[in-house]
Amino acid sequence: MSESMFKMWVSIAGMGLMAIAMVVIYLSRYKIKFKFLKAITAIIAYLCLIIGGLIMVYVVFTGPTS
Repeated sequence: MSESMFKMWVSIAGMGLMAIAMVVIYLSRYKIKFKFLKAITAIIAYLCLIIGGLIMVYVVFTGPTS
């Protein structure tokens, strides 16, 4: 697999993690009633958001491939 294809898949994974985070944060804030479950889902969502953001920073700052 070329470096360009690898970066494409990594960036898609980052976008997917951000989309998952968006849905789980919505569920955590508005749909789940139990405090413990709310906290667990919020932690998972924010971890997905942070990891997805770090992946996007990596993809942007590593620059174009040749």
